[in-house]
Amino acid sequence: MKEFLKYFLGQGETEEFSAFSFTHFAPIILMVGVILLIYFLRDKIRNFKYEKHLRGLLAAALIFSEMSYYWRLIAVPSLEPNPVDHLPITVCGWAVVMCSFLAVNKNQTLFDISYFWLFSGTIFALITPTVITYTGPTRFRFYQFWLEHTLGYITIFYMIFVHKMRPTVKSAVKSYVALGGLTVIALWANRLIGPGANYLFMARPEDTPSVLDILPPNFALRFCVMLAVITLLYFLAYLPWLIKDKKVKS
Repeated sequence: MKEFLKYFLGQGETEEFSAFSFTHFAPIILMVGVILLIYFLRDKIRNFKYEKHLRGLLAAALIFSEMSYYWRLIAVPSLEPNPVDHLPITVCGWAVVMCSFLAVNKNQTLFDISYFWLFSGTIFALITPTVITYTGPTRFRFYQFWLEHTLGYITIFYMIFVHKMRPTVKSAVKSYVALGGLTVIALWANRLIGPGANYLFMARPEDTPSVLDILPPNFALRFCVMLAVITLLYFLAYLPWLIKDKKVKS
């Protein structure tokens, strides 16, 4: 049992996960399936006697998906966990935390920030999940990663379909300001820690191939390009609602 846990919680020395393979698309397809199921059953879920408990279970799953990442590091010394390398300065991590509270209290501000962070930041993790390159479907980290990065979307669409929440222009501004605050913290942490720190991927390209490799290594250019891309993604995330509002007015 000990050897099994050591293997299951650990990671391989060679690549075990390939991008754009079945193991890449399967969790995303499953996520889309769950979201569609919520859409078709939205009225029944809304009127379900224990709907509040469903949201409680969703919140618990979100918290577990985030905290188990750190529990695994503590449980496996061979992973050489270093607190400096795993500070809570990530868009994905904070989006998960906010979505867990959102599921419980249906707070509009949490919805606003999480919605845009998911569609402008976490989306990159779904496209190129490079952090699990050495942990395939036989490892715990594979499942923890996909739970963490898909449950947020499920929560957002749950709140949209079941509780009729939606973003506004004010939501985008609110979320953008919050992202700016996290960016300042990441810049400060990268500078304070020095070589090796790469929070929000602003210091350098990732160690494994990803969509962020197209960014220039120069910090000033890298920052400007990331700012432009994030702004564009914010616009694209709000575009469906903009189109919907225009159709209603016409």
